[in-house]
Amino acid sequence: MKELNYQVMIQGPRLDKSISETISDISRSHANELIKQNFVKVNGESQKAKYKVKKGDEITVEVPAPQKLDLEPENIKLDIIYEDKDVIVVNKPQGMVVHPAPGHPNHTLVNALLYHTNLPNINGTFRPGIVHRIDKDTSGLLMVAKSEVALKSLSQQLKNKTSRRKYIALVHGSIKEDTGTIDAPLGRSPKDRKKQAIVSDGRNAVTHFKVLERFGNDYTLIQCQLETGRTHQIRVHMKYINHPLVGDPLYGPRKTIKGKGQFLHAAELGFKHPTTGEEVNFETPLPEIFKKTLNNLRDQYHTKEV
Repeated sequence: MKELNYQVMIQGPRLDKSISETISDISRSHANELIKQNFVKVNGESQKAKYKVKKGDEITVEVPAPQKLDLEPENIKLDIIYEDKDVIVVNKPQGMVVHPAPGHPNHTLVNALLYHTNLPNINGTFRPGIVHRIDKDTSGLLMVAKSEVALKSLSQQLKNKTSRRKYIALVHGSIKEDTGTIDAPLGRSPKDRKKQAIVSDGRNAVTHFKVLERFGNDYTLIQCQLETGRTHQIRVHMKYINHPLVGDPLYGPRKTIKGKGQFLHAAELGFKHPTTGEEVNFETPLPEIFKKTLNNLRDQYHTKEV
């Protein structure tokens, strides 16, 4: 068990945000978990994550020692775009969960990575090396850390918004604007715990979009660039502006194009390499079912690929 202490010097933000901004090794989601498990004390007392820190508050954070990694490596084929001693970039297929969780104890990307390489027990027992996630039915690029140095660097780049993540999405309706930005805070839905929603006290979330192609008044193909990376961010933001993702079983309409879930693909990923400092960029094409659907729409609406 490692104990960390600091004193709040000025009136500050929520407790979880204060911890993540002060202690570089702890992400906001990790801070939330520590708070829930009573590993965080404010002036010797437990507080909730939404507690607003005050000048003079004494914050104590106990970080439990990592538990022994007890996950089964599985021989699952991986589409590895890039790999060295620090980083792996993987093109995740639709239908694959990133790391074990209730309801998905195995057959995950982590299980496959453990078979492929000696992944150190970093970033928690069930999320070794995982820096960011994409949903089960979202395909595309993920960066995975293979060392503590890489994990810290890549996590900090996400926090500082210097890494680059671009997605391709097919949405319902015709978006009139060619470009736009959605700036709306996200949090757990008060009506359905399985969903995220736009909530006034949620976490800052910003999505930039650009229209790539329109199919009459029915569908629009867009590129989204994330400024933040919240759970279900693109899916909730597009629903918020009345253009839900095609095929989305959670936030989309019942009448939609059938596929393997939402038509959302993490197509581009860029970051500064943790040890060389070199700017690296990766791209991956759309899955076959996505390409086939677009071609069918082009035939139906007599449009050409832009």
